[in-house]
Amino acid sequence: MITRTLQKHIVKMAEIFPVVAVTGPRQSGKTTLVRATFPTYSYVNLENPDDRQAAIEDPRMFLRYHGQKGTIIDEMQKVPELFSYLQQISDETKKMGNYILTGSQNFLLMEKVTQSLAGRVSVNNLLPFSLIELPQNTIINNDINQLLYTGMYPAIYDRKISPENYYPSYLQTYLERDVRSLKNISNLNVFQRFMQLCAGRAGQLLNLSNIGNELGIDGKTVRSWLSVLEASFIIFFLQPYFRNFKKRIIKRPKLYFYDTGLLCSLLGLNNPAQLTSHYLRGAIFENFIIGEYLKIKRHQGANPNIYFWQDNSGNEVDLLIDNGGRLTAVEIKSGTTINQDFFKNLLKFRKFSGITSKDCYLIYGGEQSMPRQNAQVLSWRDLPQL
Repeated sequence: MITRTLQKHIVKMAEIFPVVAVTGPRQSGKTTLVRATFPTYSYVNLENPDDRQAAIEDPRMFLRYHGQKGTIIDEMQKVPELFSYLQQISDETKKMGNYILTGSQNFLLMEKVTQSLAGRVSVNNLLPFSLIELPQNTIINNDINQLLYTGMYPAIYDRKISPENYYPSYLQTYLERDVRSLKNISNLNVFQRFMQLCAGRAGQLLNLSNIGNELGIDGKTVRSWLSVLEASFIIFFLQPYFRNFKKRIIKRPKLYFYDTGLLCSLLGLNNPAQLTSHYLRGAIFENFIIGEYLKIKRHQGANPNIYFWQDNSGNEVDLLIDNGGRLTAVEIKSGTTINQDFFKNLLKFRKFSGITSKDCYLIYGGEQSMPRQNAQVLSWRDLPQL
């Protein structure tokens, strides 16, 4: 098993919370992680009909029996009644880290967690592999196009499955199981088309009416379907930064995918070579960098304050990191050769914000990291240094 960064954090959380929840997309390695981290705990999967029936018939007995030496409960949202009993039992026993919960349907799981377990549970996100988790020889052997195309889902690396075989199957499972249970959407073909339209807008400002017009659905439905993708860790939104500046700025969020392999599959790419001349390569590379930064931080147990900045004149900074009021500006360019124009937006943002070159970074598709007068230049490989 490839060591996951989140492991250290959830061990620490199990020492101070009675319940630890690990959520994330389907097949991100949640069960593998928690079973390796808590090897003496019993394990129950509520997708198993027998275990689910036992939990439904006598939830108190179910929890007490399995909690004697600690237990891992997979897909706990399948039996929502358990959450109220878990609150009572956790308060009675006062044993820390006695229950480890996992789930791939964040909306359903978090709804019950916030209702019943507030203050008693540590919630953690396990996303696909990050750059610092993949074995170094994997990263070195793969060029950036290969990495963008392959994505970071564990099964591809653990079981040596090709992206062409993995992602169509993943999407089919996701549509048939998660989408139907979350919103009871009857026409999955339309929803899959919706996902493809979202893929074509990765890295762009969200435009609900534009998506709705192409599919013949209203804005309310678009919002609802976007919430499904967000709740199941397919997409995330990057919000605009609009504090402290007088200049008129854009206030719509941008849409990104958690994994570029899934993104490439939805775009219909069949091999990494197609990325070389693809019209969305820059957006896919930007998506990769922002997604990687988010994964690295989430796997450390942090919820980073990240944004983008764009004004009405088209000036834009791809990523702003707010560290307690201190801003770090990051420009992202997929090119492999540094061009002076790469620094243009950083220089403009410095004038508006007053930050210095020490807080400016340029991340590009090349191999060499170096200090420059206007910003620190980082190769995509050195993203964890940010």
